[in-house]
Amino acid sequence: MRGRHRQHHAEAKERGLAASRGFGRRGVHGGRPGGLPMQVRRAKDFRGTLTRLTKYLRPRKLALVAVLLFSVLSTLFTIISPKIMGKATTKLFEGLMLRAQGVPVASIDFAYIGRILVILSVLYLAGAALNFLQSYIMAGIAQSTVYEMRKEIQDKLNRLPLKYFDGRTHGEILSRVINDVDTVSSTLQQSLVQIITAEVTLAGVLVMMLSISPVLTLVTLITLPLTAVATWLVTRRSQKYFVGHQKVLGDLNGHVEEMYAGHKVVKAFGFEDASTSQFDRINEELYDHGWKSHFLSGLLMPVIGLINNVGYVIVAVAGGFMVLRQTIEIGDIQAFITYSRRFTQPIRQTASIANVIQSTVAAAERVFEILDEVEETPDPANAVAPLEQLKGEVRFENVRFGYEEDKVLMEDLSLHAEPGQTIAIVGPTGAGKTTLVNLLMRFYEIDGGKITVDGTDIRELKRSDLRKLFGMVLQDVWLFSGTIRDNIAYGRDNATEEQIVRAAQAAKADHFIRTLPDGYDTMLSEDASNLSQGQKQLLTIARGILADPPMMILDEATSNVDTRTEVQVQEAMETLMKGRTSFVIAHRLSTIRDADMILVIDDGKIVEQGTHSELLAKDGFYADLYRSQFTGRNSAAAS
Repeated sequence: MRGRHRQHHAEAKERGLAASRGFGRRGVHGGRPGGLPMQVRRAKDFRGTLTRLTKYLRPRKLALVAVLLFSVLSTLFTIISPKIMGKATTKLFEGLMLRAQGVPVASIDFAYIGRILVILSVLYLAGAALNFLQSYIMAGIAQSTVYEMRKEIQDKLNRLPLKYFDGRTHGEILSRVINDVDTVSSTLQQSLVQIITAEVTLAGVLVMMLSISPVLTLVTLITLPLTAVATWLVTRRSQKYFVGHQKVLGDLNGHVEEMYAGHKVVKAFGFEDASTSQFDRINEELYDHGWKSHFLSGLLMPVIGLINNVGYVIVAVAGGFMVLRQTIEIGDIQAFITYSRRFTQPIRQTASIANVIQSTVAAAERVFEILDEVEETPDPANAVAPLEQLKGEVRFENVRFGYEEDKVLMEDLSLHAEPGQTIAIVGPTGAGKTTLVNLLMRFYEIDGGKITVDGTDIRELKRSDLRKLFGMVLQDVWLFSGTIRDNIAYGRDNATEEQIVRAAQAAKADHFIRTLPDGYDTMLSEDASNLSQGQKQLLTIARGILADPPMMILDEATSNVDTRTEVQVQEAMETLMKGRTSFVIAHRLSTIRDADMILVIDDGKIVEQGTHSELLAKDGFYADLYRSQFTGRNSAAAS
C-alpha cells in the first residue's frame, strides 16, 4: 500500500504542473512505405465520438464555410486548367499542321495562345492564393480548437481524485493529454482540407473526363479494379509481417530499456553475454519481419504504376486513332491523360484519410474518457473561512475508509492529536500509515466518520485552504527541471534569497549546494539525476522548512540521507516541529523515541498507542518491532 500511494502525496499538490510539462513526443500517423496503410486504432463508439468532436467546431462554422469555399474554388481552378491548356495545344497543333501544308507562318494564332497562357496564370495564382488562405484559416481553427480541448483536460486533471492517478500509469495519462490531442490537431489542420480537396477533385476529374470522351473514361475506370486487387493481394501478404514487426520491435525496445535501466545489475551478475545473445535473437527476428514487410510493401507502387501505365498506353493509342479520325482534338487527349493520372490520386488519398480519421476519432475518444471521469467531491459552496490562529488539534472520529468499496481498510478508527504534539505512526508495510495522512490531507475521501482540525470538519474547508495548513516532506522526492533556488522556493511564494539560504542551512543542504559549479543557480536535469538521492532529499526538506506551515507531515523524511546527516537534519526537523502538531511516519524507530505519542497501526487499525517507554513496557506489537530492528530477532523469537 505504501509503495502504491506514497508517491501521490506531492502529486496531489503538483500534478497540475506535472500534467502541463512537455513529456513525450507527438504521435505520428499516416501511411507505411509503398502506400500500405498502417494498423488503425479504432474507436469503440465512432459515431458518438465524431459527433462530440464536431461540437468543438460549431463556434467556428463561419471560418469552416470559408475554408470549404476556398478549397472548392482552388480545386476547381486546378481541374479546369488542363482543359484550357489543351485548347492552347490544339491551336498550336493546328497551326503547325497548316505550316506543314505550306500555309504562311502567320497561320499560328499566337495571340489566342497568349490569352490562354494569361488565363492559366490567373487561375494558378488564384488557386495558390486560395490555398494559402484556406491553410491560414484552418491552422487557426485547429489550434484554437485544440487549445480549448487542452484547457478542458488541464482543468479536468486538477479536479480528478487521486484514485484516478493510482489506477493508471503516468505514461498512459500523458499519452492521452499530449499524443492523442496532437493527433486530433494534425487531422483538423490537414485531413479536413484534404478530404474536401480529394472529393471535389474526384468528382471534377470524372466530369471532365466524361466531357472529353466517355469511351476513354471507361478504359481508365477498368484499371481501378485491377489496382484494388493488386493492393489487396500485396496488403494481405505483407500485413502479417508488419504486425509481427511491431510486436518484435516492442520486445526489442523493452529488452534494451530493461538492460540499460538495470545496467549495474547486469554487470554485477555477469549477464552481459546472455543479454547480448537475447538482443541478437530479437534483432534477427526483427530483421526478418522488417525486410519481408518492406519488400512486399515496396512492390505495391511499381505494380500500381505498371497497371496505370498500361492504362495510359491504351488511352494514348486509342486517342491517337480518334485524333486521326478527327473525332477528338489532340489538346483534349493531352488533358485527358493529365486527368487520368490525377484520377487515382484522390482515391488513394481518401483511403489513407479514412484510416487517419479512424485513428483520430479513437484518439479523441481516449481524450473524452478523461473528460468523462468522475471528479472528486467539489468544495462546499458555503465553505468555512480559512482557519486563523490555528492551535493544531486533530481528531479522527470513527473513520471508515477503503480504496475499493468492497474492501475496507480502516474501520472505526479514532485518534486525538493535541496541539503541538508530535504523533509518530509506525507499523508494517501496507498497514495503512500513509493512508492515514492521505485522509488528513483529503487526497482521499473517507467513507464514514469525520476528521476535524480545531473542531472544524475538514470537509467543510476548501481543499486549498486545508492543505495550506500542512507542510509535507516525503521519502519519494519530487524536483522539477529548474534551478536549485527555484526548487526550494516552491515551498513559499515570493521567498527572499535570505529565506531560501536559511532554509537550506537548516536542512544541512547549504554546504553541498555551494560546492556545485553554479551554487543555488545550478540547473537540475530531468528527475534531478545530477544529484544524489540524499542531496535531493535535503532539498525537499529545505522546501518544507521554507514553507513554515502550522502543521507538518513527515513521511520517512530522512530515509535517503547518511547516518551523520540524519542526526543533523533530525535536529533541524525537531526545531521545525517545535510548537507544531506533527505527524511522522517512520520505519527507523530510533528516530521517534521522543514523540509525544506513537500510533502502532496494523491492517488499518490502531493496535497500540502511547509513548516509547510505555509501549516498550507493554511488551506488545511495538516492542516486537523495536527489538527486531535493534537485536535482529523476529516477532516469534521475541515472544
